[in-house]
Amino acid sequence: MFGAVGLLVLAIAAEVGSTSVLSRADGFRDPLWTSVVLGGYAFSIWLLAIVVRVMPISTAYAVWSGLGTAAIAVIGALWLGESWDWIKVGALVMVVIGVVVLNLHSAH
Repeated sequence: MFGAVGLLVLAIAAEVGSTSVLSRADGFRDPLWTSVVLGGYAFSIWLLAIVVRVMPISTAYAVWSGLGTAAIAVIGALWLGESWDWIKVGALVMVVIGVVVLNLHSAH
């Protein structure tokens, strides 16, 4: 199971990295960045497909999407010039709490 968690973390990192550079693909008009984005997304989905062989898909997808969303929001605020306020912080905390609760519930 630890292997699946590691692969899930890698899948999240690939998806977050791809999303972080999505604007550089310029609406998929820049071939280099388009290939980076699409390759990263394909790699992420491939890893997720491996993970769901040993982990419930509801848990794997919730973690993948929830933590990915939180990571992108933080990256957007820190490096991409997006706004940051207490409402966003509160919403992200709720996303993380939801993922934790789902994982704790799935473990029983």
